[in-house]
Amino acid sequence: MIVIADTSPINFLVQIGEIEVLPKLYDSILIPPSVRNELRHPRAPDAVRQWIHQPPEWLQVRASSLTPDSGLLEADIDVGERDAILLALEVAADEVIMDDMGGRREAERLRLSVTGTIGVLRAAAKVGLLDLHDALDRLLQTNFRIDKEFLHRLIRDEQV
Repeated sequence: MIVIADTSPINFLVQIGEIEVLPKLYDSILIPPSVRNELRHPRAPDAVRQWIHQPPEWLQVRASSLTPDSGLLEADIDVGERDAILLALEVAADEVIMDDMGGRREAERLRLSVTGTIGVLRAAAKVGLLDLHDALDRLLQTNFRIDKEFLHRLIRDEQV
């Protein structure tokens, strides 16, 4: 399974110490150069900058040669999200890992399958790679933004 990751999911998975679930869940994990640059940004957490300074072998950085359509150019999304969507289209990725709602809408408009940080954590928990409640607790200690009602529903649903 080939996935394209945007900045946010990698950022938060590194921060909570769960980045290694990615190669256990997916065969290939690609990011565009713009995402790598965002992870290197001086405002990125130290742990994230250190991680991307020496990325693991399983992470591939690849640029897309596609030109964005007018909808993607006009969308209120950042360059990392746009480039992740273009790369996903070019390599016919199975999934895009992205948290930003605008980026998710654009990916879905272009008929891409999308998940986010929470989706990755849920998938990892389902195959026994982590404890979901513990991972969510650590995620909530970061600046990750999530609707509290959604989180409570998620925890309730996982207990069934």
